Amino acid sequence: MRCFFHTILLIIIILTKSANAQNVENIEIIGNKRISDETVLVLGNINLNNFFDDQNLDKILKNLYSSNFFADVRLSFDNNTLKIELIENPIIENIEFTGFKNTDFINELSQRISLKERMSFTQNQLNQDLILIQNILKSSGYYFSKTTSSLIKDEDLNSVRLIINIDQGKKARIKNIVFIGDKKIKDKKLLEIIASEEHQFWKFISNKVYLNQSTINLDINLLENYYKNLGYYKVKIINNFAELTNNGDFNLIYNIEAGDKYYFNDLILSLPEDYNSKDFDDVKKIFNNLKGEIFSLNKLNTILKDIDYIASSRMYDFIDVGVTENIADNKINFIFDIKDSNKFYVERINVFGNYTTIEEVIRNQLIVDEGDPLNNILLNKSINQIRSLGIFKTVNSEIKNGKDENFKILNINVEEKPTGEVSLGAGVGTSGSTIGGGLIEKNFLGKGINLNTNLEISEESVRGKFVYSKPNFAYTDNTLSTSIQSVTTDNLSDFGYKVTTTGFDIGTEFQQFENLFFSPSIAVSLEDLVTNNSASDNLKKQEGNYNDLYFNYSINYDLRDSSFNPTSGSTKSFFQELPMISENNEISNTFLYSKYKNLNPTSNMIGRLSFYAKAINSLDDNDVRISKRAQIPYNRLRGFEKGKVGPKDSGDYIGGNYVTAVNLSTDIPTFLDTIENVDFKYYIDMANVWGVDYDSSIDDSNFIRSSTGIGIDLLTPVGPLSFSFTQPITKKSSDKTETFRFNLGTTF
Repeated sequence: MRCFFHTILLIIIILTKSANAQNVENIEIIGNKRISDETVLVLGNINLNNFFDDQNLDKILKNLYSSNFFADVRLSFDNNTLKIELIENPIIENIEFTGFKNTDFINELSQRISLKERMSFTQNQLNQDLILIQNILKSSGYYFSKTTSSLIKDEDLNSVRLIINIDQGKKARIKNIVFIGDKKIKDKKLLEIIASEEHQFWKFISNKVYLNQSTINLDINLLENYYKNLGYYKVKIINNFAELTNNGDFNLIYNIEAGDKYYFNDLILSLPEDYNSKDFDDVKKIFNNLKGEIFSLNKLNTILKDIDYIASSRMYDFIDVGVTENIADNKINFIFDIKDSNKFYVERINVFGNYTTIEEVIRNQLIVDEGDPLNNILLNKSINQIRSLGIFKTVNSEIKNGKDENFKILNINVEEKPTGEVSLGAGVGTSGSTIGGGLIEKNFLGKGINLNTNLEISEESVRGKFVYSKPNFAYTDNTLSTSIQSVTTDNLSDFGYKVTTTGFDIGTEFQQFENLFFSPSIAVSLEDLVTNNSASDNLKKQEGNYNDLYFNYSINYDLRDSSFNPTSGSTKSFFQELPMISENNEISNTFLYSKYKNLNPTSNMIGRLSFYAKAINSLDDNDVRISKRAQIPYNRLRGFEKGKVGPKDSGDYIGGNYVTAVNLSTDIPTFLDTIENVDFKYYIDMANVWGVDYDSSIDDSNFIRSSTGIGIDLLTPVGPLSFSFTQPITKKSSDKTETFRFNLGTTF
């Protein structure tokens, strides 16, 4: 009985639907001028075999309207004919931007908006584009801008000329940057971390002093990463907001809840049964070393980086890593769950949005290539490498199905951003005054080429340098760098000589092993050495022109937890300059070592030990000329005047053949910790310079100088001010000392 009623109900539904449907024998299209009948049928998905009931007619209307080709669409039936009456949207002849003079910015807007020339015009798209333009202007700091539009219509051609007028107004300047909440870190340190800066009247070049949403987002990421590297695992930037002041500027406010510090506890590695656990022994060693240490995001990333390396070197092609944490009190247990991912292959990689950058620059950063297994770890690393170029505003990836179930298509979407930068800075201190500036372009001609030009003028020298860097030169994954520089150092009044050097070098840098970088180069220099009457006879003998060809290289082994404000780890560097063609054949060797340690995890008291050693000698019987003799670096022996330590020849300080220095320092975060813009540090310096190869009768001054003192770093409205009070402990009678030293710098 129930089956009978279901059958009757189905028959009624079919008869009702058939009664509402129209029997169509012909389709007539009216009003289309640019759009052909065939295109209309395709856009509306219309054919005579369609079932023309109310539901399908609604779909036809939606399809035709969504094409944006038509301002009005009407459907009707007449004698078994479906009539489609159309009014076409006008075509856009030209889009003109007025009121804004920045050509690059106009080009960016033209690329970002949806309306284009030779497209159909709709008011809805225009309204959306005006909102987009307004948001782009605000993200660039033009919070007071106004955007309007007007149309010039040609009824005969059914076309329009679109004029978009932009009144940019004045840029929204950042008057003050304020940190509130349970931030636990001084404002001075947080201001050094973020990219945004407070506006001052002399900062007429920097764009960082204007309110910019992209920069604010960067600030938030920098703050979160900084706190997490200090152990504040649950830090939250609760909100950030800009407060308009009475004079039209903004106060940029960040509300930070740092929370408590957390520590690594148990770290567990979960592997599939068919994996060789010995391949992951290095990771397990890291686990043992980290237990009980303060949580650090960088250390967590180091583990993932090592797993990446193992995956690529041990041919674990289809691998994925899931990280879960379990928190007990202030200790975190991590489980790294390594498992086989779905076995997909990369069919094709598409790159979108690179209007300026050539595609090769992006593809050079990819570890995963077309035809390779789709490894999620290596894919994420590839995307991060593209982001690290610093030439794109955003980089996103999307995976879509390929030609069959085993293949995937990878779409990479990038958003271009301006890559040029102008800088200007100045400084004044006990060592003299300095002013300098530079031009930087990170993506020259869209090829990822870096150009860097800078000029620095001080009381004793003028330095100019131009650097050209080409990443992945000749597809070697190495960066080729070339530079031209000219340096004039005038020491006539103090030391009796003046040196002008013009040079050219070409070199490369690459990672030889994990954390080990090798940088070879070949350098050519032309030097003009001039002395005056006050110079010693030995110095006067060195007067003249010198031509040198050197092979230089450096080896750098970096184990710091961070290159900026490290809290643990060490770095070792060795530099050597080998003469190939030289009149004096000097060989120079320099070694640097720095060790960082967190002396008090509660207060973030960071200690630093640094060692410096340099030796320069001639390979034959020639003397090392005065311009190349070793001097104690000014920042490695406080309490003594610059260059006025060590061997003397007729009253002139001439440096030595050997220099060593040891520096111990620590910050004192608990001293006057309520003063937000001041940091204190304590230091001990020890150094020595000795050796006079050209005259054995001169006292080589082989004696360890030492000093101790207090350093103060103060963040002022003008810029960072650092000064120190130093007491020499040991010295020679010929050395010149200074108790007070300061330096003030700013950018424009």
